[in-house]
Amino acid sequence: MKKSQIIAGVDEAGRGPLAGPVFAAVVILDFRRKISGLADSKLLTPKRREYLANKIQDRAKAWSLGRAEVEEIDRINIFQATLLAMQRAVLALTVLPDFIFVDGKHSPKFACPSQAIIKGDQKIAEISAASILAKVYRDAEMRLLDSQYPGYGFAKHKGYATEEHRQILKKRGPSAIHRRSFSPVAQYELLFLVDTV
Repeated sequence: MKKSQIIAGVDEAGRGPLAGPVFAAVVILDFRRKISGLADSKLLTPKRREYLANKIQDRAKAWSLGRAEVEEIDRINIFQATLLAMQRAVLALTVLPDFIFVDGKHSPKFACPSQAIIKGDQKIAEISAASILAKVYRDAEMRLLDSQYPGYGFAKHKGYATEEHRQILKKRGPSAIHRRSFSPVAQYELLFLVDTV
């Protein structure tokens, strides 16, 4: 790969939760404006992620976000919705990359060549940066949704299947932003409907 090539990294956040949209981010780093400390977002504290997200947005050559909504996740499944969010992120870029590295086992179809890399967020700086932005923006979205759907604890667990979240689901039933195609949500919705009949 030539040094002059424009390389982008893509990663997602929110593939596993029971609620909320899935986010993807793409980042093209500027080698003249280095950012130290880039890593897999899951290995960073929330404060460190926020700090690095600001640095990435300030110093990257280009970055953008994409998302797929709960309705799309339920309609086409989370795998396809994740690929769709990645495609949307890349389409929103203001700089066209020559090559794209994608975290994971699969890469969606892009207008340029791409390669999926398992644990790429620990190996490729551009993917690490994308993982940080995707996580920070999705967490912010879940905090916003917490104010719209109070009582579910979205600001705390971000939609993930924690024991607390499961207990709330069992007690209250799913909200409008729960993924009904996910079996735990469908299970709790059924229990809630049976209990209220």
